[in-house]
Amino acid sequence: MGRGRAKAKQTKVARELKYYSPDTDLRALEQELHQQSGQQHGPAEDSRWDEDEDDDRWAPGDR
Repeated sequence: MGRGRAKAKQTKVARELKYYSPDTDLRALEQELHQQSGQQHGPAEDSRWDEDEDDDRWAPGDR
């Protein structure tokens, strides 16, 4: 047994995370977003991965 104490702790931590709302510095957030607006790197821009290149590698040899 002994699961009750661990589960109670997990429930307490989950509840704290769900309802905790720290003070947000909106000015700092706005400045950070403006700085990053010119430096966006998304998954669509990632040149290391191209779906079309890897399709043949996983396709069966008998076509």
